[in-house]
Amino acid sequence: MSQSPSSSSTGPLAGLVVADFSRILAGPYATMLLADLGARVVKVESPGGDDTRSWMPPVRDGESTYYLGVNRNKQSIALNLKDDDDLATARALADRADVLIENMRPGGMARFGLGHDDVAATNPGVVYASITGFGTAGGAKLPGYDLMVQGMSGLMSLTGSPDGPPYRAGISVFDVMTGMHAVIGILAALHHRDETGEGQLVEVNLLSSALSGLVNQSSAAVAGDVTPTRMGNAHPSLFPYEPLPTKDGEIIVIAGNDGQFRLLCDVLGVPELVDDERFASSDLRTEHRDELQPLLEAPLAEHTTDEWFDRFREVGLPGGPVWTVPQGVAFATELGLDPVVEVGDDDRRIPSVRNPIRFSDTPAGYHSAPPLLDEHGDDVRAWLAGDDEDVA
Repeated sequence: MSQSPSSSSTGPLAGLVVADFSRILAGPYATMLLADLGARVVKVESPGGDDTRSWMPPVRDGESTYYLGVNRNKQSIALNLKDDDDLATARALADRADVLIENMRPGGMARFGLGHDDVAATNPGVVYASITGFGTAGGAKLPGYDLMVQGMSGLMSLTGSPDGPPYRAGISVFDVMTGMHAVIGILAALHHRDETGEGQLVEVNLLSSALSGLVNQSSAAVAGDVTPTRMGNAHPSLFPYEPLPTKDGEIIVIAGNDGQFRLLCDVLGVPELVDDERFASSDLRTEHRDELQPLLEAPLAEHTTDEWFDRFREVGLPGGPVWTVPQGVAFATELGLDPVVEVGDDDRRIPSVRNPIRFSDTPAGYHSAPPLLDEHGDDVRAWLAGDDEDVA
């Protein structure tokens, strides 16, 4: 019998059992974060497996890198909830769980007797996290896909050139954000349970996470009564805060306050701009961006992006090149952030991106590769039957 991923964990969530009934991204990302921190995550999949197992390319040895990116440190059991025996196993798992997380459409889990009220009736301490696209009221029938929310939240209206079409972000940003919000809610509910002994329902949805995550733009809409628009790479409230052209490309230039603007002008060799009354404060620099921009671009054109980046780093000025993802990984490696970890054994070893949270005493762990479909089905059943003493 294979060892439980959490049995040797020293992470801060060691001993926590998570029943993961989620799929695709928001839920699996949340449960991977919990698993990295020591929780035992049992990933319940349909007999056909998580949808992302077939989302290719890219691939690694025939497996979807999308699936591999959000499912390490978990155990997989394949259950057909329409089968009586499999449903009984799913309910037994829910009864043993400290946390249950799901992202079926509203009412989907209740059809199988696995809704919050059903599970809490026999497991009153459970923290039950439910992820939807648009909530459980008027949006209950809407399927929750990140692209829909990017469009309907307003994000796409903000992304792209002012005279071009709206664009989606390069990742499913609101799935990831909602997954993180789910983890925050789960940890808060577990803290409450430690104080009271009572579990509770935690609900998050993509649209609410999106509107919260749009921060200054959604605040402009609700507090400023304005409709934000696409500005390309420009910032609506700050200049410079965008890529500007150099001799051989572009470099991101940032002056977030008067001190940084003064430093920028010194580095560029145009200190006289600091005394120009048009640029005396952040709001004035934003107001006069069309006048200031060519005055910054002229000296930038005299040197390459790498040369400017070296100068910026030397004096601590914010800014940097626009790189590819592999270049970003390489730079993180250069900085000693060790962004890549390997999980699994010699038969199946998977490079993965390190959990971003660092702990002084209870570090994140990387115990097992993303599971094959139903790889741990027998182990989980044995544990539920009380035959596996390795797991508390």
